[in-house]
Amino acid sequence: MTTLQLEMPDEVATRMRVAAQERGLTIEQLVAASVEEKLARDATFENVVDAVLADNAELYKRLA
Repeated sequence: MTTLQLEMPDEVATRMRVAAQERGLTIEQLVAASVEEKLARDATFENVVDAVLADNAELYKRLA
């Protein structure tokens, strides 16, 4: 397991602590889940973009 040290504004750190507490998580668990969610969302978006570009490749060639 890798340990990371992050610097952030006090306001953000406070909001993270509150959010973690409200969800019954540690700050570490909240951050890890949030990063995983963001990475998954980015991968899904990239897959959708690739599919749209592939589906419309011929149209894009004609419009160029």
